[in-house]
Amino acid sequence: MLLRKAVPVLALTLAAVLSGPPASAAATSGAAVAAEAPATTAAVTSGPSAAAKTPARTVAAEAPATTTDGPAVTTAADASVVSAAGDGLGALANANPVIVVGGLSGIAAVYQPLAARLRADGYRVWVYELPNLGLGDIAASAGSLRTFVGKVRTSTGAAKIDLVAHSEGGLVSRYYIKNLGGGDTVGRYVSLGTPQYGTYVANMLAFLGLGSCAGIVACQQMTIGSSFLAALNAGDDTPGPVRWTTVRTWQDELVRPVDNATLADGATNVLIQAKCPLRVVGHLALVVDGTTYSIIRQALRDHPINPSCLAL
Repeated sequence: MLLRKAVPVLALTLAAVLSGPPASAAATSGAAVAAEAPATTAAVTSGPSAAAKTPARTVAAEAPATTTDGPAVTTAADASVVSAAGDGLGALANANPVIVVGGLSGIAAVYQPLAARLRADGYRVWVYELPNLGLGDIAASAGSLRTFVGKVRTSTGAAKIDLVAHSEGGLVSRYYIKNLGGGDTVGRYVSLGTPQYGTYVANMLAFLGLGSCAGIVACQQMTIGSSFLAALNAGDDTPGPVRWTTVRTWQDELVRPVDNATLADGATNVLIQAKCPLRVVGHLALVVDGTTYSIIRQALRDHPINPSCLAL
């Protein structure tokens, strides 16, 4: 009897752990928001090997901004909007629309602060809430993301979009790019605390006697050694012309080991504490942390990554 009562509680705890930060306001799946992002700096490493999954080199960079809700601005490609930070690193006039992809159990409202920062920097932003809050099959969620991307491209006239994805949302986005034609429509991919190679946190439920992730399909797929991850990670980690960036933090309580949040094959892998050793950022805080945002901002502008350790 006690075990039966404990299962739903632990299942909900796991969902919160592997997803976006909690929020009180509910939001509908695929809620749209227009936005742009400010610039700051963050620690970045790139080019890990497929076996070691560790970052390689450190670079410096920053990103621009502007605000707009409609179709892509048609002014000169090299023109940029003055960012909220007043540093001239706002979005380029022809910047791709940005879709923020939520994580497991992460309602759209949780990602509105990130969308607002991007909006202040001049990006057109949409927040995509995973179907059924991401509890179901990741491949199915990727199919829904493909449909959502198509609607954004149609409404804006943009040839490509950029993805900023948190936690499970990074796996959904990768599946879309690798298996559902997303390589032709995505310009930049930025993941925040995504268990690219799985997490022991998902494996722990079996140890606790709750079977395979208490029946949560997405959790099962995020366990280390799952057939889903084996297929997703087979071959090139970073296919196509997409620019790939991953962000991770030593204090990530949900992605263990932390280096499982990196990609090989030329991705830029950023460990926040490599540049900012005193910066404490948990899994859920990645979507609101200033240093993390500085990395996002730079990645969207194709700047070298140079984290801003004091960013709010």
